Amino acid sequence: MILNKPRVVIAGLRGGSGKTTLSLGLLRLWNNKGRRIIPFKKGPDYIDAAWLSAAAKTQCYNLDSYIIPEQMLLNSLVNHSKDSGGVLIEGNRGLFDGVDAKGTFSTAALAGLCASPVVLIVDCVKTAATVGVIVKGIVEFSKELMIKGVVLNYISNERHEKVIREAVESYAGVPVVGVLKRSDTPFQQERHMGLMSRDETSEIETVLERMAAAVGASVDEEKIWQIAAAAPPLDYAVSEPAASSSDESGAAVRIGVIKDSAFQFYYPENIEALKALGAEIVEISALVTDMPDDLDALYIGGGFPETHALSLSENKHFTGKLKELIECDLPVYAECGGLMYLGRGIVCNERYYSMTGVFPIDFVMHEKPQAHGYTIVEAVEENPYFPKNVILRGHEFHYSKAVNLDMERLNFMFKMKRGKGIVDGRDGLSYKRVFATYTHVHALGCTQWAPGLVRAAAAYKNSR
Repeated sequence: MILNKPRVVIAGLRGGSGKTTLSLGLLRLWNNKGRRIIPFKKGPDYIDAAWLSAAAKTQCYNLDSYIIPEQMLLNSLVNHSKDSGGVLIEGNRGLFDGVDAKGTFSTAALAGLCASPVVLIVDCVKTAATVGVIVKGIVEFSKELMIKGVVLNYISNERHEKVIREAVESYAGVPVVGVLKRSDTPFQQERHMGLMSRDETSEIETVLERMAAAVGASVDEEKIWQIAAAAPPLDYAVSEPAASSSDESGAAVRIGVIKDSAFQFYYPENIEALKALGAEIVEISALVTDMPDDLDALYIGGGFPETHALSLSENKHFTGKLKELIECDLPVYAECGGLMYLGRGIVCNERYYSMTGVFPIDFVMHEKPQAHGYTIVEAVEENPYFPKNVILRGHEFHYSKAVNLDMERLNFMFKMKRGKGIVDGRDGLSYKRVFATYTHVHALGCTQWAPGLVRAAAAYKNSR
């Protein structure tokens, strides 16, 4: 199959260099012109992906070749963009930053895999002609990488811009296609090494239109569109999805998904995978609604339960009903924030908030990350969701730490081969048909996940 859609990768030299601002501005500008652009986020990020979805007014998907096999990644890129007018991929961290010194799984590697031209946004604070030397070094370091444009960020004045523009274009031979001026009022507050989540931000449309106006005023977005339109055809072999070895396909089950401002981190591909197996998705809120009693399974994603700890703690009707259903063998799959919600309580700002109490464990919030990065886990015990001895890849990112663990009553299903997990290199708590873990998995890279959840839901439905 040949992918012949306009596409561009927005990359930077580091995290916080302005990639998201530029990407959001371009997406909204193009959307306002009637172009249906599908956004993709490189890496396992949830928050930037949600903002990209809002800016483009269509779903953003993740591209991460560490947790998703390359063939599945290309399938996702093509299938999700086939009816679109083009593709914008926002990179993460620095252009060559991957899991090792070779830049494996980096934004540069992804751009090469997807045969996509790159527009580089460069932080120009307290530097001038050196920017041109840096861009030249990048161009010469990887001649296969298609660096087609540079946007200068945090420019102080016209002289600052003139010097850097001349240096970049004369040293590196790459056109400067835009400039973003230094501003004392950032477009959006940051937290946890990135933007505040979309669900925690008021006046989303106002913020996005401000970004679009700023980008449109000083960035040649039509030139960037021409760069995207000149992307070469991507020829690759289509792989058909593997046939299910069990009877999950077509299972008529109802799976609840807690989706509110406390629990908001879900890969759309995970939800799509459940639907593809016949599941009906029922969105509920742990903050304001009752826990339905007609579900066949429950999926609790990550998020910020600590910022909603009081509301979650006070909703005793929901937590009580959930615990009652769990004792009756309701299958529940929980990730990160969902894991915390199923514990006894959360300590935040020296105050204790009781949670569901399914697991005899508390969680204390810290100012610095307690784990951050990719994970590799091995399922070392029998459980309802994953075959024993299977090796899975995922990621973890949390500021909470498990404390007061009653180890005699805790059953760990995962052994950490990479990452920290819950405690002592272990993760994946299991109780009855509940599975809770710090590790986030992606359905395209963890093909056992969706069938396992649907299978557990069908078994519960048939037993009632």
